[in-house]
Amino acid sequence: MADHQKRFDTILRKLRDNGHKMTPQRLAIVKILARSEGHPSVEDIHARIKKDFPTMSLATVYRNIILIKSLDELLELGFPDGSNRYDGNKPYPHPHIICVKCKKILDLDLDSLDEMQHEIAEETDFKILNHRLDFFGICSNCSAEKD
Repeated sequence: MADHQKRFDTILRKLRDNGHKMTPQRLAIVKILARSEGHPSVEDIHARIKKDFPTMSLATVYRNIILIKSLDELLELGFPDGSNRYDGNKPYPHPHIICVKCKKILDLDLDSLDEMQHEIAEETDFKILNHRLDFFGICSNCSAEKD
C-alpha cells in the first residue's frame, strides 16, 4: 500500500512541478494509475471514474494519460488491436506475461534481464535506450475453464 501512495505522490509532484492543476478528476485518474492493478486501459479508467464523475468524457481521460505519459510517469503497453494498457506503478520498461484469452497482464521480475540487455548491447554494439519483453500464454484461470 505504501508503494501505491509513493507512486501517487510522485506523479502529483511531477504534475505540479510542471504547472498542471490538480482537479478532482485528475487526482482520481492518478490514483488509479498509481495502483495500476491489471494494467488498465483508458476505457477501464473511464468506467471506474464515471461512478464519481458521471459527466467526465473519455477524451478527458485520454488527455490526462497523454500528459502523464509525457512526464515519463506512465508506461504504455501498445497492442496491434489498439487495446493499449497502462502501468503507472512501474513506469519503466519491464517484462510482462499476458493471457491471450482474458487479456490479464502480470509484471515479471527477471533477474536475468539486466544480463540479457548487457549481452545484446555488447553483441550488437547498440546503446540500448528502451526495451519491451512480453510473454504470451494462457493463465491458470482460463486453463481451468472448459471450452
